[in-house]
Amino acid sequence: MKMYPKLPEAFVSRMEGQLGNELPAFLRALEEEPVRGIRLNTLKKTEETEKYRAGTKIPWADEAYELSGKDEAGSTILHEAGAFYLQEPGAMLPAAVLDAKPGEKVLDLCAAPGGKSTQIGIAMRGEGLLICNEPVQKRAKILSGNIERIGLPNTIVTCAWPDLLAAKWGEGFDAVLADAPCSGEGMFRRVPESRTEWSAEQARGCAQRQREILNAAAKLVRPGGRLVYSTCTYNPEENEENAAWFLHEHPDFEAEAFCVGGINAPKGWFTCYPHRMRTEGQFAARFRKKGDQTAELPEDRTLPKPGREETAVLSKTFPTFPKATHKIGNMLVHMDECPDVKGIRVLRAGMHLGEVRGKIAVPDHAAAMSIRPPEVQTLDTDAEIACRYMAGETISAEAQDWLLIRYKGLILGWGKGSEGTIRNHYPKGLRNGRLIP
Repeated sequence: MKMYPKLPEAFVSRMEGQLGNELPAFLRALEEEPVRGIRLNTLKKTEETEKYRAGTKIPWADEAYELSGKDEAGSTILHEAGAFYLQEPGAMLPAAVLDAKPGEKVLDLCAAPGGKSTQIGIAMRGEGLLICNEPVQKRAKILSGNIERIGLPNTIVTCAWPDLLAAKWGEGFDAVLADAPCSGEGMFRRVPESRTEWSAEQARGCAQRQREILNAAAKLVRPGGRLVYSTCTYNPEENEENAAWFLHEHPDFEAEAFCVGGINAPKGWFTCYPHRMRTEGQFAARFRKKGDQTAELPEDRTLPKPGREETAVLSKTFPTFPKATHKIGNMLVHMDECPDVKGIRVLRAGMHLGEVRGKIAVPDHAAAMSIRPPEVQTLDTDAEIACRYMAGETISAEAQDWLLIRYKGLILGWGKGSEGTIRNHYPKGLRNGRLIP
């Protein structure tokens, strides 16, 4: 058993008041190995993921299973190809409670690194509009990368403070997830060093910031829509007390009971404790806004449209690509729906198709990774060649022009064939020479 840093005395004292005679079991659980989970991407199917179904099923999430602590799933080709997302089981609860549906307008307000966003996006099956927002720019880039890897084409990644989005979009969403920054007590087992960073004062500061986020989130939900508030802490001040505060301050909302995967929350909120269930710490609350109104967002009229010539070059080179509808920088993109984003930093919008450089079209990696990749020629590879490709090497094969490199049914990225050689177009920032099949 690993030796963990000592738990803060103030934390232990408070937990004794919360749990009473359950405290010893709780403290023992915090010294055990954390529980790992894997959530399969049902929109990118391959027989290679069947082995993960041997793990214990996580009942509140679709195609989710416990993962052995020794498993190297995160270092595999399958992971980089978007076949699954590694996520702690409890962290899968908020998106399950949100229960997003295909065709809805959904906002993940504090979304990085993207676990909950990808879970929501897979549930939506790439239909409707999913906006994933992260106020911190560095974290927003990580979020954007995970959205690309999983292959969600109906997603916009933004970097803005919640109150700006509330002022911009109003009651435009069917569902909003506010997974707010918190004191992180639920990470004490998985990230032991977080124990040394905790303080009661910090937790109180988090509770206040969470109320500001909840105020903004309330403005973004349409009448009849739902809001899920979640944290990864055990602290009642950040959890139950904030939920009660929200209902007092927002009488147009009411708590809504939920039952998912055997988790029953008649009051409308639930806390995961590691001695009661095989998770880390997680809290989720669901609220319903009174009334009934269609979710509507103002259409964007600020993003430039692609020029006629560059559109023609792209469609001539890749006739099966969806039509380019907008342009972000030099990138041609396809979006079925785009709300007004003037004044909002956008990192990713819809499906990034590619760039046109003079008379040449260069496809983007996101077009290859999409859950609906374009119908172009493909090259099937074995494990050895796939590893070499993802390390950035060229491939010897007879093919002409642009093609998709495929391994075990999963698209890995683009290559361009000429004279018996496939030039590697896997993004340099993603190349990894240590991946395993």
